[in-house]
Amino acid sequence: MAVPSNTYQTYQTKGIREDLSEVIYNISPTQTPFVSMVRKGKCTNTNPEWQIDVLAAANADNATVEGDDATTDAATATTRPKNYVQLMDKVVRLSDTNQAVNAAGRKNELSYQVSKRGKELKTDIEAMALSLNPSVAGSASTARKSAGVGAWLETNTNHGVGGSAGGFSAGIVAAPTGGTNRALTEAIFKDVIADAWDAGGEPTKVLCNKKQKQAISGFNGIATLYRDTGQSKKQASIMGAADLYISDFGEHQIIADRFMPVNEVYLIDPEYWELAHLQAFKTTDLAKTGHSDRKMLFVELALCSKNEAANGGIYDLT
Repeated sequence: MAVPSNTYQTYQTKGIREDLSEVIYNISPTQTPFVSMVRKGKCTNTNPEWQIDVLAAANADNATVEGDDATTDAATATTRPKNYVQLMDKVVRLSDTNQAVNAAGRKNELSYQVSKRGKELKTDIEAMALSLNPSVAGSASTARKSAGVGAWLETNTNHGVGGSAGGFSAGIVAAPTGGTNRALTEAIFKDVIADAWDAGGEPTKVLCNKKQKQAISGFNGIATLYRDTGQSKKQASIMGAADLYISDFGEHQIIADRFMPVNEVYLIDPEYWELAHLQAFKTTDLAKTGHSDRKMLFVELALCSKNEAANGGIYDLT
């Protein structure tokens, strides 16, 4: 259809005001399930330590002759694991001019950027805590690093061919050795749960990435279970996900974590993990050297595995 002649359209109009929303849309993930579930503590050294003890194995033949002299049982010393704190920071720098202009969606650009960096720092902590990173003692020219969950676990683990656990030894937490990748199966999952139970643990949380979460939802254990939606006129629900796995040894909540390593699944007992802070979250002004302002956000902390044997890990997954 032709437009009548001399119709003045928006295409010719000059000076139409922009229509810019006052809302800034950001869907970057900020959920940190592991950081949220574990205990928070303090430390007073860059190399926090703690102690772990075990009981002697149960002895069904513990029998003593009547009237015999008492013999002394051997005592075992505690073990003393440790980790290193990791100093993490984010720095914001804005020109004075950028702070003077009128920006849509925020009243103060510097405050907005500081808030954004704070969320980034929080997700950095989650990624560090869940990583396979070994601990690094650091030096005058090398940053200290805190070992992640994937490096701590060694007692109840399942690896692909050629893979092996890391763990604490000689003052350092070593990274695991990678093996041949394979698919996650319910049999592997149940074996690690059973191993953790044998060791005395009760891992109630299962952390995994999206692919392993989908693999767990496909376990045969829930294939024939359905939800009763009541009368037929009501809308039915399709059960396509498992959020709770009930094993022979308890209930295990399945949690998808966007910051989990791709090829691993962790079975976690939150009681035996702590984030020990040498320096809590702080924001400080940096020196002004010209026409700009700088602020630094930082935190210094270590992931402390109070007893890794209470947990389990499945490695080398496709």
